[in-house]
Amino acid sequence: MEGFIAAFALVFCAEMGDKTQLIAMTFAARYSWRPVMAAVLASTLANHGLAVGLGVLLGGLLPEAEMRFCGSVAFILFGLWTLREGGDEEDESVFSGYSPFGTVALTFFLGEMGDKTQLAVLTIAAEQGAWLPVLAGSTSAMLLADGLGVALGTKLRYLVSPKTMKKISALIFLACGAAGLAAFLL
Repeated sequence: MEGFIAAFALVFCAEMGDKTQLIAMTFAARYSWRPVMAAVLASTLANHGLAVGLGVLLGGLLPEAEMRFCGSVAFILFGLWTLREGGDEEDESVFSGYSPFGTVALTFFLGEMGDKTQLAVLTIAAEQGAWLPVLAGSTSAMLLADGLGVALGTKLRYLVSPKTMKKISALIFLACGAAGLAAFLL
């Protein structure tokens, strides 16, 4: 129970205002909330499952700086890709050929790589040595925090045009990437 509570409290607080919460909000403004939340759940289970597994088995061996650098570069590429995409249809995904679920899942998974919540989960799992309570706590916290972002994003869908939302999405990706690169270089 201690692993669940520690993971839940730390991840929930860390996720509030985090880039992945902003990603969930942005995608919810573009797509239906159901595939967005399903993708958040699937990516969180995969990403935090990886972190918990590594934490329990290997301790803290993931190179934090390199993971953050790769994630930052990926976000800049997502932002540029978003700006490059043609058309303003709501159903169009950021990644050609991917469904809304696939787009959100891939983006969210990569956004969590090397993120403070993933590293917190890895650390708690290494300290606790208990994978299930830590994974359950971190996943519950992510769903609650990102669910708040999805609720706000769903409301934005009716207030902001798809063209403007696309530009906002690209700016969020670019800003997250630039901030990550700046932190890496400083």
